[in-house]
Amino acid sequence: MTQRLLIAGCGKLGTELGQRLAATGTTVYGLRRQADQLPAPIRGLSADLGDPEAVVQALPEALDAVIYTATPGAFDDAAYERGYVRGLDNVLAALAARRLSPTRTIFVSSTSVYGDFGGDWIDETSPTEPGGFSGKRLLQAEALLHKAPGHGIVLRLGGIYGPGRERLLRRVRDRKPVSDTPAVYTNRIHQADCVGVLEHLLQLPDPASLYLGVDHAPTPMHEVLDWLADTMNLPRPPRDSGSGRDRRGSNKRCSNRRLVDSGYRFVYPDFRAGYRAMLEQR
Repeated sequence: MTQRLLIAGCGKLGTELGQRLAATGTTVYGLRRQADQLPAPIRGLSADLGDPEAVVQALPEALDAVIYTATPGAFDDAAYERGYVRGLDNVLAALAARRLSPTRTIFVSSTSVYGDFGGDWIDETSPTEPGGFSGKRLLQAEALLHKAPGHGIVLRLGGIYGPGRERLLRRVRDRKPVSDTPAVYTNRIHQADCVGVLEHLLQLPDPASLYLGVDHAPTPMHEVLDWLADTMNLPRPPRDSGSGRDRRGSNKRCSNRRLVDSGYRFVYPDFRAGYRAMLEQR
């Protein structure tokens, strides 16, 4: 069991994970720019991840594991470079400067590191050829982790949804159009499973260096939105065939076989289970 955990970039996901682990006896440190916003029993550490000296000064005296869950402040190249590449590099350098040797460090990445596979299935062995800056910056950060000492684990998450992450619900209500020709697959994971997977990887005796964090059911976006509309008793979204509006994340079906084979069991195995729970709680 991890006794002392640092969650660097401790936002919504890190906070939920930190509270869960702290309740089991783990000492959890949450590192972020304004640590006073973190709830007890997470121990807040204030530092800007872009300031290397501040990160060094903020670290505790001992750590068993580190999870890097920072998110960029904007969707542009400069923000991604600062939030992922420079931020992770500063944390890794600070660990070395303080002579801290966590047994494992987990970097939360994204399936955006893959290119367009035309709807085909991919897994951890598939080539990474991102077309956009976001995937390229994430790959840079992943490379930094794999060069660092200790056991580095990359978790590439699909689209996260859950309480407070209701973009698709708003899209249905606003009747925004969706492309259906060709069908564009979306890979999703409920926030509860993001937390569960991270906890699982912390405890796994002999983890691999890379996992895809997606549920069991990659599904064309128009089918997801149609199901949501039907479940919410709203009109189905209008079609906007061929516009490419749903292709930013590329078209692929991500396999979670490695994660499932490692022993993880999903709370919400597909989008229907996850969104149904969200709608029932509203």
